[in-house]
Amino acid sequence: MAKFPEAELRLLKNIFVCKKCKAKIRATNLKVLAGKVRCRKCSGKALRPVRRK
Repeated sequence: MAKFPEAELRLLKNIFVCKKCKAKIRATNLKVLAGKVRCRKCSGKALRPVRRK
């Protein structure tokens, strides 16, 4: 997908996807693990990392 490191960081770093509504959220790993981040659309806390193709 991304051929150079800058693009890969921009597309994949600190981006999570809501498991309910599939919305993308940019947050740090520590905040997501601590449960401090909620989805803007559905207010869910179940997030997963974006898939790396």
